[in-house]
Amino acid sequence: MAAPLLNIQPSESATPAPPRPPRFNWLREPLLHFIVLGGLLFAVDHILISRADDPHVIVVGGDVDREAIETFKAARGRAPNHEELTALRQVWLDNEVLYREGLALQVDKGDTAIRERVIFKALSVIDSNVKLPPAGDNVLRTWFDSHRDKYDEPPRYDFEEAALSGDNSEVAVRAFVAALNSGTPGDAKAGLRVFKGRPLSNLVQSYGADLAKALGESRPGEWRALHTREGWRAMRLKAITPPKPAAFELVRGPVLHDWTDQVAAEQRTAAVRALAKKYTIKHEVSDKPDIE
Repeated sequence: MAAPLLNIQPSESATPAPPRPPRFNWLREPLLHFIVLGGLLFAVDHILISRADDPHVIVVGGDVDREAIETFKAARGRAPNHEELTALRQVWLDNEVLYREGLALQVDKGDTAIRERVIFKALSVIDSNVKLPPAGDNVLRTWFDSHRDKYDEPPRYDFEEAALSGDNSEVAVRAFVAALNSGTPGDAKAGLRVFKGRPLSNLVQSYGADLAKALGESRPGEWRALHTREGWRAMRLKAITPPKPAAFELVRGPVLHDWTDQVAAEQRTAAVRALAKKYTIKHEVSDKPDIE
């Protein structure tokens, strides 16, 4: 019997939604992005000025939480959870320490009231004292082995996705999948999208970890009804290219670059946190913040 009718679309239309960044990756970065986050999240200089009576006392008040929560909501469409709010408070505190240090070093001359420039200048002073340890092959190989996921070639998936037009409920898709697998002509039209060489991370970011796992466990050539973020789909695994370990000698340059960035960022973070010990940090009691 003839196979069910599938309308094959050009491969350009098969590109899934742009990969979504992992939800908490930015929370795990040392101090790489704290200046940018601070500038975006806490443009509340009038609050700082009103609390400048004692330059060695930093008050983290309810206004900091409120500003962070409102800005987070505007950017993400939801309130931050406890972990995210804690990270945002630390971002603000790191920036405030740098700002106070910049004022103490008088790097604000010529930059009156420009908070971000004062922070950058204070950070440049810290950067001038960052001394990286020797980066011999033993050091780099150890770092490479503990971060192999950044350099190994991931498993790649070839698969097809048939999206029903109209009714794409679970019942309709399962019926369509049964027709596809039996070779019975289907009376519903679907658009066939073909994907080749998609890494596992792309599947997870585009469809979710559960679907990626289910697709990876599928029998090649068999259609399955799978649930995606956009609804039910008829999907068929074609092939999986196994992962390929990276050779250190071939990626030594990128490893050195990544190691340098990481170690320098960790030293900056440690330097700022050491400076923070000069200050008395006070947390004001405020109303329960609106968080998830």
